[in-house]
Amino acid sequence: MLNSSMMMEYLLVGFSDIWELRVLHALSFSLIYLVTLTGNILIVIVTTVNKSLHSPMYFFLRNLSFLDACYISVTVPNSCVNSLLDSSVISKAGCVTQVFLVVFFAYVEMLFLTFMAHDRYVAICQPLHYPVIMNPQVCVHMTLASILSGLVYSGFHTGITFRLPFCQSNVIHQFFCDIPSLLKLSCSDTFSNEVIILASGLVIGGGYFTFIIRSYIHIFSTVLKFPIGAGRAKAFSTCIPHILVVLVFLVSSFSLYLRPSAISATNQDMVLSVFYSIIPPLFNPVIYSLRNEQIKHAIRKIMKKIF
Repeated sequence: MLNSSMMMEYLLVGFSDIWELRVLHALSFSLIYLVTLTGNILIVIVTTVNKSLHSPMYFFLRNLSFLDACYISVTVPNSCVNSLLDSSVISKAGCVTQVFLVVFFAYVEMLFLTFMAHDRYVAICQPLHYPVIMNPQVCVHMTLASILSGLVYSGFHTGITFRLPFCQSNVIHQFFCDIPSLLKLSCSDTFSNEVIILASGLVIGGGYFTFIIRSYIHIFSTVLKFPIGAGRAKAFSTCIPHILVVLVFLVSSFSLYLRPSAISATNQDMVLSVFYSIIPPLFNPVIYSLRNEQIKHAIRKIMKKIF
């Protein structure tokens, strides 16, 4: 069997071997990709052009939208092309790049979602201190810190994954390269890798989720003190979908990354990977922006100028 030093390419497994289903998969993924890309890029443009949206909340929203456009671009276009061309080959360099970028964007995505929850908490629960706590310099430092820590985190996990010898097979049971699928191909002991992934996932992912839930508990307790009206309903209609998307993101990623590599790969793994790699970039623009009156008003103004 080929070892890791000689294995220069891998084979990705598609959703189906039937031509009609492959075309359906390519068309549906392409539609999702175009909708996601359009929504996120539109938000980036609107929040950049409109000076009234140059606040900390929209600063993080712009960063999140740009990140989501990059995140979904790592996996979906390549999967669509592979389905249409009936090609499943990916080079080792391409696989390393995919692993690095997927982990990096997922990590930074979780950090941005945490920052946005904190921003809403300060705005609602500590409005008088908001200009001081969430000043522009702090927001820039938070963004740079998340990017730098994401590079270190992603580089570390990519490095310890590809230092392993891969001699079981070169067939990755996934529509993109990810760490759990690669660990199944290793012919050496992956226990230390699994412990590191479990520890980092529970500490970092669990810590961020706990912080988000804690922020929203404070937000809900404050909002419930408001008079019954549109303000309370608006807060709940924004916060609850955010929590649901974070839950879907964490549960699906934890289901894949935090289980032993000895468990055989199934089609359910590919379905779960869709929930943490495609669903958040697709729904984040809807939750945070397209239901926001300021964003919709800014979009209408831009459309009037264009047309």
